[in-house]
Amino acid sequence: MPSTAIVWFRRDLRVHDHPPLAAALAEHDLVVPVFVLDRRLLEGRFRSAARTAFLLGSLADLDASLRDRDGALAVRDGRPEEELRKLARDTRASAVYWAADVSSFARARDRGVRAGLEADGVAVNESEGNFAIDLAALKPYRVFSPYHRAWLGVDRRPVLRAPARVPMPRLRRGRLPKAPAALREPGERAARGALTAWLRTGLARYARTHDDLAEPSSGLSPYLHLGCISAREVETKVAARRGEGAAAFRRQLAWRDFHAQLLLHNPQAARLELQERYRSLEWDSDAELFDAWREGRTGYPLVDAGMRQLRASGFMHNRARLVVGSFLTKDLHLDWRAGERHFMEHLLDGDEANNNGNWQWIASVGADPAPYFRRMLNPTAQQKRYDPHGTYVRRWVPELGRVPDEHLAEPWKMTGDEQRASGCVIGRDYPAPIVDHREERQRAIERYRAAS
Repeated sequence: MPSTAIVWFRRDLRVHDHPPLAAALAEHDLVVPVFVLDRRLLEGRFRSAARTAFLLGSLADLDASLRDRDGALAVRDGRPEEELRKLARDTRASAVYWAADVSSFARARDRGVRAGLEADGVAVNESEGNFAIDLAALKPYRVFSPYHRAWLGVDRRPVLRAPARVPMPRLRRGRLPKAPAALREPGERAARGALTAWLRTGLARYARTHDDLAEPSSGLSPYLHLGCISAREVETKVAARRGEGAAAFRRQLAWRDFHAQLLLHNPQAARLELQERYRSLEWDSDAELFDAWREGRTGYPLVDAGMRQLRASGFMHNRARLVVGSFLTKDLHLDWRAGERHFMEHLLDGDEANNNGNWQWIASVGADPAPYFRRMLNPTAQQKRYDPHGTYVRRWVPELGRVPDEHLAEPWKMTGDEQRASGCVIGRDYPAPIVDHREERQRAIERYRAAS
């Protein structure tokens, strides 16, 4: 009788470099690839219509890739703790394979799935997760620089080829919900195309231009989040290139792993400041200020450009993310968790570990701490430095399109005649600043000093 295994796809929606799929195919005659539509994730704390559309499109692409290999993606709707046991009984599977994840929700869910399957006599095989290295290879770190040095020295597993065939037993496959249009082309095919383009046109200059707001990004982050391409394969191809650009981009992949291991080893950070001394930090509650921030009408052009880019595209340039995060927490004195939730609602690359780690970093309450006053970013100075010609700001804040370069970072300083000549009257066509950065910076210093 042929042996059958189940491969549970989660945040690894691809056929190339897929350790659980490769192991199952090597050890069993038949394999059932499955995705479980878990409503706790789709409709839970960090639900996102944009990310769900991207997910469904990526699943459709995965199904097409499996069909090209004589297989298909089985789809089940419900709780994995129940659906995988049913599927194992229906197919007489002797083993289930999946890749590990790091969030508290994922780990608790997986413990429940494992317990149920093993009670039924089904073996569970959990491989390393969707990261450049096996996170278990290093001890916990809270500072990035020593982590990065250790990360560079970790042995890597080889990158695996896509299988030629994925033979399946006969079963009810189920159907994916109809996918609405995604903000970006989803799936593994698009991911591999984006990587090829980035290696060819963007990587070499990355070290020089990664903070330039007008410079295109790699576009890989949404695909890495859902595992449409493996971080291990991306790092392998980047590491094979010489130069500062490759080293700088590889460092960003290390940051991704760093944030993942932070959440793995510090699950309380999902809701609380990693630095306990800042759990008493005073936050304001002001719905009007928060709405102005999230809608991109703060009167600070770079902040507004970043927030409008997020809502329109499901993405925001990393430099802009730092500026808008600093502005929310240190100019408006609003809780970083509100910013985290808003980002997770809109980001296609909305990853709990990365998003949480970055928000705590810019709020100066998380890992890799620098003195809080060093991360109080001046939005006008940041704009002058990283968008000197206004290419980024004018794209996302078109009402400033005719404002001269010399006034673009501080349009409220134009005279009345200059405002009328540029077609941008402050208070009518574009808002005046909702706060004074210099004053709010001092207020923030006083609050952080009181908490520490």
